[in-house]
Amino acid sequence: MEMNRKADYGNWVPLAMIRMQWIATCVIGAITVVLFIVLKTKIPGIIGTVVFLAALAMTIYMQLCRNIFDFNGGGVMGAIHQFLVDHFHWEKNKEGTIIDIGCGAGALTNRVAKTFPNIRVKGIDFWGAEWSYAKEQCEKNAKIEGVAGRVSFQKGDAARLDFADETFDGAVSNFVFHEVKSASDKREVVKEALRVVKKGGVFAFQDMFGQKALYGDMNEFIYELKKSGAVSEIYYIANIEGQDFVPNFVTAPWMIKDAGLIYGIK
Repeated sequence: MEMNRKADYGNWVPLAMIRMQWIATCVIGAITVVLFIVLKTKIPGIIGTVVFLAALAMTIYMQLCRNIFDFNGGGVMGAIHQFLVDHFHWEKNKEGTIIDIGCGAGALTNRVAKTFPNIRVKGIDFWGAEWSYAKEQCEKNAKIEGVAGRVSFQKGDAARLDFADETFDGAVSNFVFHEVKSASDKREVVKEALRVVKKGGVFAFQDMFGQKALYGDMNEFIYELKKSGAVSEIYYIANIEGQDFVPNFVTAPWMIKDAGLIYGIK
C-alpha cells in the first residue's frame, strides 16, 4: 500500500530529540577543546574526549535510525504498519467501523482506510507534548490521502476508552500500549482495546509484547484471554524485529526490541 509522500507522519525518533542530541554533542566537544588546548589539562581532556566520542556515536546512530524509520526515507515505519495490516483479517469490501488506538499522526488510520475502501475508521490519541503529533495533523493527512470522508479523530486515553462495550467491528494499534502512562499493567490496556470490539470482530495489535517487565509471559496471557472468553481466536508472532523489512541496525534494546503482534477474532 503506497502512502502519499506529501503527508506528514512524523517519526518514532522525534526531530526535537535529535536536535538536542546534536547540541549536547557540540557542547561536549567545545568543552573538550577548552580542556585540551586552552587549559592544557591532560586527564580531564582525555575523559572529555571519550565522552564526546560516545555522545557523537549515539547521536549519529539515532540520526541514522530516524532516516531509516522515515516514511519518505528508509520506510521502516510504513513496512511495520503494513505487516500489521496484512494480519488484520478484514474482508476487502466489507463495511464496518474500526478503531485505531493511539493513532499518532494518522499513518495507520489512513493505511487501514485505504486498504479497505468500505470501512470507517476512528483514530484516538492522547497527543501528549512529548510527541510531535496533533489532531489537526491527522485531519490534514487524511485529506492528502483522500480518506477524510471515512476517518475521524478524537482525543482519548487508551486505558479508558470513551466508548461502550462492543462499539467497533475491529481494532488496530501499533506500538502504543507500552506508552500508556495511565495504566501500570499493560495487559489491562490490551483488554480495554478488546472490550470495545464486537463479538466476531477482528483485531491486530503490535507492541513490545516480548518484554516480560511489561507483559509477563505472553503465552500465559494469551491462554488467559482465551480461557476468559475475551477472544475466540488469537495468534502471536514474536520478535517481529527479525522480519526482513527491519534492519538489524535498529534492533537495539532502546529501539525496536522484543516487539510482537497479536491478532485474531474476538
